[in-house]
Amino acid sequence: MIWEKLPESLKIKEVKPYYDILKRRWTARLFKRLFDITASSVLIILLLPIMFTIGLAVKCDSFGPAIYKSRRITRYGRPFIIYKFRTMKWGNKGSTLTAAEDERITRIGKFLRPYRLDELPQLFNVIKGEMSFVGPRPESEEFVRRYSGEMLATLLLPAGITSKASIAFKNEDKILKKYGEKGIPPEEAYIKYILPKKAALNLKYIKSFGFFSDILICIKTLF
Repeated sequence: MIWEKLPESLKIKEVKPYYDILKRRWTARLFKRLFDITASSVLIILLLPIMFTIGLAVKCDSFGPAIYKSRRITRYGRPFIIYKFRTMKWGNKGSTLTAAEDERITRIGKFLRPYRLDELPQLFNVIKGEMSFVGPRPESEEFVRRYSGEMLATLLLPAGITSKASIAFKNEDKILKKYGEKGIPPEEAYIKYILPKKAALNLKYIKSFGFFSDILICIKTLF
């Protein structure tokens, strides 16, 4: 991690304090990557039969591919393709955000989403280095463009499968539904009310960044 080699969009005064924190904790970043490689490799081997079964169930439940692919943003603002089991009807148009009881969600999707089983394919994103087990959840480009200067500091780390923000907003679909009942579209509600709160939690995570704190977040996610 070298300041001069960062993208120009990140070389700003609001990002520098967070960069200094992460640069000092290079050993924690090293252990984080070693853990990601080891744990994702083991989990892929152990969970492969379960993932195959889920993929088959998704295919049998509704028309379309078993794996949903979407362009997201990860470390240093780099785009990548995130993998998930498809939980929505194929070909349906509409908001990129999903509120509770969204009619686009498939029958198998209603089972997978509450337990985050649709995110198991992201283990392959982790082993490829595009994601980490713990880190800010990857946003789409349309939302990253709305980041403030300080919020851009969250792009100093790889996107994560889970985070403090993920735990705090585990019922995000229900929150979006409540805003919808007030006549606020999902995108507007997310940008104005949810995204800033998530960013604040992600920035707080960087300030307390450490390998063992990551393990604690993983344990909290399971519970």
